[in-house]
Amino acid sequence: MNQQSTSLSQLAFKKFKQNKIGLVSLFFIFFCGFIAVFCYVLTPDNSNNANQMHLEIHSKPPGFSVLMLTIPSAVDNNQSWFDFLLNGKKNLSSEIPINSYSIKENYLEIIKYADDLPQEFQLSLFENQPEKYIEQKTFYFGTDKYGRDLLSRLLIGTRISFFIGFIAVFISLLIGIPIGATAGYFGGKVDALIMWIINITWSIPTLLLVIAITLALGKGFWQVFIAVGLTMWVEVARIVRGQVLATKEQQYVEAAKSLGFSDARIIFKHILPNILAPIIVISAANFAGAILIESGLSFLGIGAQPPTPSWGAMIKNHYNYIILGKPFLAIIPGLAILLLVMSFMLLGNALRDALDVKS
Repeated sequence: MNQQSTSLSQLAFKKFKQNKIGLVSLFFIFFCGFIAVFCYVLTPDNSNNANQMHLEIHSKPPGFSVLMLTIPSAVDNNQSWFDFLLNGKKNLSSEIPINSYSIKENYLEIIKYADDLPQEFQLSLFENQPEKYIEQKTFYFGTDKYGRDLLSRLLIGTRISFFIGFIAVFISLLIGIPIGATAGYFGGKVDALIMWIINITWSIPTLLLVIAITLALGKGFWQVFIAVGLTMWVEVARIVRGQVLATKEQQYVEAAKSLGFSDARIIFKHILPNILAPIIVISAANFAGAILIESGLSFLGIGAQPPTPSWGAMIKNHYNYIILGKPFLAIIPGLAILLLVMSFMLLGNALRDALDVKS
């Protein structure tokens, strides 16, 4: 039995490797996962939430460059590497976009970018080496309407869109698998009651249900994750119920019953391992659905709250710029959502083909 199971797994893996679109999608998903974990290491602006605002250079196009003067802080920034990886660098220093600078005696004179007004700083503030604190800064994706680096906020926003898929799918599996397995295995009145609850939940529009749960739990980062997960379990439960109904009539299940095994052992040790294929496929689809729901909530203003970067919130803040000659501010995060959602959907299709025993 183990040898046959291993050979079937190897066959499915071989079929999946032949699907080039599925492999590219999987690679892109792993790439986004890497960015989500190490976003603060990769971003040009590694401050918390990439929230360095420069109103003088707002809404600049991709590739815009400017001289940036960093004003150091006298406060000692003691921060662990784990804290930096999780929350970014503590924003103790400030930055000023400038056109030019000159050194006069004991002062550094700068010409600001926007108003061309001169401003002087003592050289001692920069340890008498002001050149170390002036650099040419390039905004590869441009700046948003607050002058923040769009690339940095896009990369940090990957963490929300990616992790909400994991957490929402985990919650949906945690709730949906036991409920669906119980309904399918026991049948009768238990099945009728559970299906009644599932149908009631299924009839409520998903977005409205998420909004209601979000308002009940409060606005915030984790509240959105939980709310989305609590609305996706019905799909998992229906899939599991249907698979259990068909599988419980198999001979190995009857043999397990005759040996006196408990119902819980039969469900979790004998039935569920044999119906993992459709569960994996629906989980991949739920990943994509969770990302879209979170983006919609952020667009409506009840998702992740500012200044936390979210792709949906980035579109909300800049969709008016589409008709103002700066469509990139909304198109770039929209393309990010499109690529990640499409990758999960294509991965789900590839897994479905690879795990289909009839093919």
